[in-house]
Amino acid sequence: MLIEKYIDETKQGAVHKGGGCTRNTKKLFLESYGCQMNFSDSEIVVSILNDEGFNTTDNVKEADLILLNTCSIREKAEQTVRTRLSHFKELKRTNPNLTVGVLGCMAERLKAQFLEEEQLVDLVVGPDSYRDLPHLLKEIENGKDAINVILSKEETYADINPVRLGGNGVSAFVTITRGCDNMCTFCVVPFTRGRERSRDPFSILKECKDLWNSGYKEIILLGQNVDSYLWYGGGAKKDFSKASEMQKVTAIRFAQLLGMVAEEIPGMRIRFATSNPQDMSLEVFSKMIQYPNICRYVHLPVQSGSDKILRSMNRQHTREEYLSLIRKARNMVPDLAFSQDMIVGFCGETEADHRDTLSLMKEVGYDYGYMFAYSERSGTPAHKKMTDDVPEEVKKRRLREVIDLQGELSAQRMKSYVGRVHEVLIDGESKKDKDQWKGRISQNAVVVFDKEYDTKLGDFVQVFVERSTRGTLVGKIIEIKS
Repeated sequence: MLIEKYIDETKQGAVHKGGGCTRNTKKLFLESYGCQMNFSDSEIVVSILNDEGFNTTDNVKEADLILLNTCSIREKAEQTVRTRLSHFKELKRTNPNLTVGVLGCMAERLKAQFLEEEQLVDLVVGPDSYRDLPHLLKEIENGKDAINVILSKEETYADINPVRLGGNGVSAFVTITRGCDNMCTFCVVPFTRGRERSRDPFSILKECKDLWNSGYKEIILLGQNVDSYLWYGGGAKKDFSKASEMQKVTAIRFAQLLGMVAEEIPGMRIRFATSNPQDMSLEVFSKMIQYPNICRYVHLPVQSGSDKILRSMNRQHTREEYLSLIRKARNMVPDLAFSQDMIVGFCGETEADHRDTLSLMKEVGYDYGYMFAYSERSGTPAHKKMTDDVPEEVKKRRLREVIDLQGELSAQRMKSYVGRVHEVLIDGESKKDKDQWKGRISQNAVVVFDKEYDTKLGDFVQVFVERSTRGTLVGKIIEIKS
């Protein structure tokens, strides 16, 4: 998928290529793991380090600086990073001037402990401290370990122009919020990324227009919870109650921002992630109707279909509130597609709770989903106050049932797109056939089709979908839009 919620954490993270100044001589090897926020942050890091004389490389052996931008969402994610670090020991032995650093959520969660546990790590930097990288690298040159994991209520990196890394030149992330105020009991994000704060809307518009002028055709407005976007002049969302009356009257929320971007750049296709049910406004769906360049797709995590489990998770919505929101949204935008996040085997989950999850999935009919077995994370409320009491074999069986059901639902949804014409943005070659393009319809489903009519990367084309598989549409170009 274009908007991958998480990388397959059993594999190596994404290596970032390209970007940088031709005058720079030092080499940076950077890998990102986890959610799309980390990938967006890596582009900010490269921009900062470009000014310090670094260009990126995909050859780790020639690197002067190795950075891993890490994820803490599950234990497997952290173990993947530790395994990857072990691969750098020989490089460190043969090149004593090599600097190895850990960025992101894992750095924020473990802090100085990381320097003690991983002896080859010189640098530990949290998500709000990337501006301090030049100073920290100088500390290392002076023979010191360097750490900065201070969380901020203000930092949004709004003034930094990200260096676009190894993408397709068609789609780009634009971060609009940082942090999260939703204290879900299973989640480490509020502790690793801090409180919610929103970015100046005019800097967002400028970045979007710059991307359009650089040839990009699609943007993904990005945040841990985009629906919480609230700009009233700066500061944490929780402090909005202290804003002046004028600030409250003139405040800009997500639906307004979405409309501003869609109207300002009508040729740009717009997506957003991630949404949260209790903050989702019906006005967002009104904007989809008003502006055809806003895609008919919403990633709307639910986590469980059981009200009991939702309460235990501290999710601020009930099952019925979630289903009601989806029904209202589809009444407004009938061709709307939804995807989900689902956690199975949370503390106290019974077979009845599990059946509630399966029945909710059937009622919604998701296009696709991201499904995980519960993984206890130290420091979270669930870890402190609840018992991880669902046996591993039960978790695995329930996860398999959820994945199998989602496969059936995905196949049904894919079939619903067959026999229709869809606008598709060409974003790359088919992985299976270099003579075919791939792209996405508004609902985010992937389509493959033959390269015809002198089409190129970044073109919008009208494609008639002839057939489908469980996860892919197959079609034929009938018209080129641009």
